[in-house]
Amino acid sequence: MINIIVFTVSTAKKEQDVLRLLYKVTEQIRERFTDLKDAATNYNPSADLSHYLDNGIAVRRLLREIEDNRVLEQKHYFSLFNDRHREEALMLFEVLMNCDDWVTAVNNAAYFRERLNEGVFVYGLYTAVIHSKAGEGIVLPPLYEITPHLFTNSEVISEAYSAKMRQTPGKFRMAFTGTRRNPEQRVAYFGEDIGLNVHHVTWHMDYPFWWKDSYGYHLDRKGELFFWAHHQLTVRFDAERLSNHLNLVDELYWDRPIVEGFAPHTTYKYGGEFPSRPDNVRFEDVDGVVRVRDLIIMESRIRDAIAHGYVTGHDGEIINIRDEHGIDVLGDVIESSEYSPNPEYYGALHNLAHIILGRQSDPHGKFNMPPGVMEHFETATRDPAFFRLHKYMDNIFKEHKDTLPSYTKEDIEFAGVAIDSVGINGKLETFFEDFEFDLLMGVDDTEEIEDVPISAIVSRLNHEPFSITADIINNNGDDVFATIRIFLCPRYDANGILFSLNEGRWNCIELDKFWKTLHTGDNHIERSSADASSTVPDIPSYTTLLERADAAVASGEDLDLSRYTRSCGIPNRLLLPKGRPEGMEFALFVAVTDGSKDAAIEGLEKNEYGGSHTQCGIHGEIYPDRRPLGFPLDRQIPDERVIDNFPNLHKSIVTITHNEHH
Repeated sequence: MINIIVFTVSTAKKEQDVLRLLYKVTEQIRERFTDLKDAATNYNPSADLSHYLDNGIAVRRLLREIEDNRVLEQKHYFSLFNDRHREEALMLFEVLMNCDDWVTAVNNAAYFRERLNEGVFVYGLYTAVIHSKAGEGIVLPPLYEITPHLFTNSEVISEAYSAKMRQTPGKFRMAFTGTRRNPEQRVAYFGEDIGLNVHHVTWHMDYPFWWKDSYGYHLDRKGELFFWAHHQLTVRFDAERLSNHLNLVDELYWDRPIVEGFAPHTTYKYGGEFPSRPDNVRFEDVDGVVRVRDLIIMESRIRDAIAHGYVTGHDGEIINIRDEHGIDVLGDVIESSEYSPNPEYYGALHNLAHIILGRQSDPHGKFNMPPGVMEHFETATRDPAFFRLHKYMDNIFKEHKDTLPSYTKEDIEFAGVAIDSVGINGKLETFFEDFEFDLLMGVDDTEEIEDVPISAIVSRLNHEPFSITADIINNNGDDVFATIRIFLCPRYDANGILFSLNEGRWNCIELDKFWKTLHTGDNHIERSSADASSTVPDIPSYTTLLERADAAVASGEDLDLSRYTRSCGIPNRLLLPKGRPEGMEFALFVAVTDGSKDAAIEGLEKNEYGGSHTQCGIHGEIYPDRRPLGFPLDRQIPDERVIDNFPNLHKSIVTITHNEHH
């Protein structure tokens, strides 16, 4: 197990070092970054192995790979789904995780930055900062500024290069893919939202499928969080579809054509265009990687386990899944992660599905095409097939959840506590706004050529600030600790047919979950939309972060960027679905449950655990809520009257309006 070392270097200096390491990663470290440049040129990582917790095992292994010319070349695409690419990234990750002081870690990062593939370096550095004790307090810059090619249309990148060649500042508008002839274009703003893309890739960095507990700690409820994070992406996508008069997304079928094609209009920095896929492509085997029938067999074995109520471990152990912990096991199996109890038998349905979808433009390798968008977590949500794939997997998870008994009175009730009313302060109104982000890292230059401002402008969904209020009565003689859970649920399908409670519960968006002490008598609670625990604020730009870090280092002052240390979380501006200009009705569901039974850690009411815990948990800690994710809407509700029977549950009707003239 990797030990935890206490580092004394200031947060400002750490922030500065990381940002400088990430400056134009496709070029050599700038001469003006003197210490890093010296380390890149002259540092010997194996000179003193006492600086490593593993006595230098990881660093010597990586050095051998470089000496033997076995590492991926620079100026080449990187894909985490490529076994060898991932192996190299994890070699760097293990080196950085085993450094016993900050200076050793930074020197290693600078040294290997010049010798490893750029994508390998970025992934290894980001994951090491996220998971190491030394990385606490560091804000990683938004990936859409570090690797803009993965987030930006090729037309915009081309214009940026032209502006750079002319040394002329420029701002270039980025359009969403497709045209109005394609109904999926109506919801492209969601799947192609660069903030949502960052959330998705960061979730998979926070909870990587390759994680082993020997790296330092256990990823609590990782499999269940895999289910819940992707379930929430899927139901949010469905809410956007309903907002635009489209049916709920249909699931993928291995024996039917992929209905929607996709043309990414995105280019690798090195490696050509991302492959396109026409409409109605039938699945073909990917030579040497995965066969369609393998995926069908994996699905069959998983569904068989659900029907029987247990999975079989690799040693023949019977592992019960027909309880509240079964979803965690099932998530590990379906992904599959290192936590899967039997990957040899159940396979890796999710990961191989991403690969087979990404390769359908060239499944036999005849044209030597690079990986498709589905083979990068940064780009996957751009493809409508991503949501079809995850609806397919979501239905498997639902099949399991539907085998569990409905919640009982004892599970749901909170004795002596009643919700009197729920309201909205402000208005539930959405609008589109322009967002500008830097393309500085997207164009090549030299240190002698001065940088000029070059940026992209993209339209993105946002909402007016609002707050949710609740008047809650505590009829107990003493104060009680409460968990307050807030969900937003579409009321009607695309044909205007009302969802039943049992149908609609599976489509609910988890807006927020927080903890409060309820005093005896009346309690008025107001919760700002900005504090929603499913979301994160916009991360400051690379330039802003570097300016603040440089200023703090120069002055010797503290640098507190704790508000932005999590990139995992739905962007706060996407908290509400778009709605419609004429207004769109949703059910606002609030549950107040017994926090003394729910809370798994201390300090919840003070928000000491940080922000977006609902889908992203807490680094290195157990998940803060003992209840199943989605409780109490994750299991079947046999009777519509159940909400009326519990005074601690409340449902009201709200309307979300989209302002087209903001």
